[in-house]
Amino acid sequence: MMSNEIMSSDNAMPPVSSASVDEIKPAENERLLSGVAASALFVICVGYVAFHLYALNIQPVEPWKFRLIHVSVGLLIGFLVFNSSNSFSSQGASFGRGMGVERASFILSSCVLIMVLAIWLRIPSVVFDEHSEIFNNFLSGISLAAVVVSLLSSYFYKTERGRMSRSDTALGIIALAVGIYIIQSLGRWNMVAGTPMASDVDLYMSLIGVILILELTRRVAGMAMVVIALVFILYAFLGPWLPGVLEHRGYSSNRFFTYLFTDNGVLGPTVSVSSTYVVLFITFSAFLQKSGVGEFFVNFAFSMAGRSRGGPAKVSVLASAMMGMINGTSVGNVVSTGPMTIPLMRRVGYDARNAGATEAGASTGGQIAPPIMGAGAFIMAEVTGIPYTEIAAAAVLPAVFYFLSLYFMLDLQAQRLGIRGLSREELPNLKGLLRKVYLFLPIIILVVSLFVGYSVIRAGTLAIVAAAVVSWFTPYRMGPKEILNALALSARMVVPLIAVCACAGIVVGVIALTGIGARFSSLILGVAGDSQLIALVLAMIISIIMGMGLPTTAAYALAASVVAPGLQSMGIPPLVAHFFVFYYAVISSVTPPVALAAFAAAGISGADPLKTSIASFKLCIAAFLMPFAFYYSPAILMQGEGFIQILRVLITGSIGVFFLAAAVQAWCFKALNIILRIMAFAVGVLMMLGSVETDVIGVLMAVVILGIQFKLKDHRKPA
Repeated sequence: MMSNEIMSSDNAMPPVSSASVDEIKPAENERLLSGVAASALFVICVGYVAFHLYALNIQPVEPWKFRLIHVSVGLLIGFLVFNSSNSFSSQGASFGRGMGVERASFILSSCVLIMVLAIWLRIPSVVFDEHSEIFNNFLSGISLAAVVVSLLSSYFYKTERGRMSRSDTALGIIALAVGIYIIQSLGRWNMVAGTPMASDVDLYMSLIGVILILELTRRVAGMAMVVIALVFILYAFLGPWLPGVLEHRGYSSNRFFTYLFTDNGVLGPTVSVSSTYVVLFITFSAFLQKSGVGEFFVNFAFSMAGRSRGGPAKVSVLASAMMGMINGTSVGNVVSTGPMTIPLMRRVGYDARNAGATEAGASTGGQIAPPIMGAGAFIMAEVTGIPYTEIAAAAVLPAVFYFLSLYFMLDLQAQRLGIRGLSREELPNLKGLLRKVYLFLPIIILVVSLFVGYSVIRAGTLAIVAAAVVSWFTPYRMGPKEILNALALSARMVVPLIAVCACAGIVVGVIALTGIGARFSSLILGVAGDSQLIALVLAMIISIIMGMGLPTTAAYALAASVVAPGLQSMGIPPLVAHFFVFYYAVISSVTPPVALAAFAAAGISGADPLKTSIASFKLCIAAFLMPFAFYYSPAILMQGEGFIQILRVLITGSIGVFFLAAAVQAWCFKALNIILRIMAFAVGVLMMLGSVETDVIGVLMAVVILGIQFKLKDHRKPA
């Protein structure tokens, strides 16, 4: 707990330091290798990202082959980096019986890889002639044995955190073997995958690939996504016995599992995005971190907003907006900026719950802020066929309203509670920071490149180069060693997203194979009847539920496959439909009872996770209403309206989010009683809807509220 002396003295505090904001804190189950193992992993990671950059910019690779390399080597890195649990052994505990099982798993997996390479070199056809089926049967059996032994070994025999696990190395080798097997038979695979003609060895390799994707997803993202994927897999086999719209004819194992490794499943849109845009912009994020630009972002935010009332909370909004739009995940943003912003919020008087809620809400907002929007904008462009630049432009006003809402929430809260800002002595020197304003150049180059017509890939690559160049004018100058470190870091950062995207691809594959998406859309239509509003409410509920416990990328990918088509079939424009489900998929990370971003922030602040998630839900209330505003006022998405209309929506929407904030905080210059809070909430809703009629009514009600306010006696606590 903080003392009153700390809270009241401006001069007792040391200056704010954001030197650690660029440090990526390892996950609890992430290995911290040293020696030869660390060097080997480093080389693999650097080579992995370098291959992607080379293929994207210089020499393209056939799409299926490129995605298979992306997934299989990504799985290899994932198993080398992430342990099966959050606990590691003490020194020496991994020897004895465990050592023998680990060795067996490694030998079996090596045999699988050798046999797959032998197939690639056509050795079986030479040795076995027409009896090569013997070889295939042996390969199938030893592959299953290898993955079972390796999984059991990784679960039951722990290793030290600084030591490579043989069983996890074996799992990585098997993943690599699966990728090589499909690549070497790609010509045949294109014809037989997803058909009864797929062989048994095709089945076993696909099955093993699915198992490994699910296992790595469990390690990096928890059980939620795995459970969802398993439910969909079971659905593929239980269809003949299910009632109503859920019924389907069922599928053989050969057909089902091989189908998942086509561009309708794992190799489909989600992995297409992760292998291109996600890798590119995660690499950009890593370069920004290694070049010290991230630290500059945070310092700049402190210098701009730190002295205002509730300063650290407003800093959290600004810093998280700048970092979150790049790093691809709300949880990752929380653990990156939260360790600095949350203690500072506590310093000036915020309790642990509100400090954590503020950081969670701000970090979540980064996912809806252009130009990058995590990976959401790129997935949307891939799924809808709408140009990326149009999607990024459409996201501008909603992002403005979101962060304005948070700012107003925090300002009114600070005004109500009498929370101060930081003193001048505690803040970075603004003049010194303005001399380093060139550090914004990578972002500026990215945005300008995109909007002058460069491809996303080319713009992202230019931004990466710019981040390296600007570092030469900072203490974090990036030479060859630092560039290689950034490439290695980006590989470790991208692996969790690869696993999640591949796992989402499994779900997408089941939806495509069974047609459940179309039937689900029909169900929405049947329940909603002719009412688009009811359909939107149902879509909201489903998108939030599907997104609980999932990273943003996976949440949107699922919602885009299941919910968005139903909205489009009712006549809702594709951009509106996809932005609608995208927003609810994003804010599911701050929606109780499963709110990943809020839970991560609570872990830093020490508050109760559920109470923190409820507080973050209140702070983000505008985001829950905004998707409906997209429907009623397409001008918010820059659709079909002139400049004057867009300007009017900007002004009235800004007034609307202010009154929403006032209603939640029970404060608007002075305390609001319950009647005035209801009126303020109504003003917010009316003015966000965007029509002239609702704007006029909203303005009249706002005048009434302000008139009553000025007649009330001032006091600090709300009624």
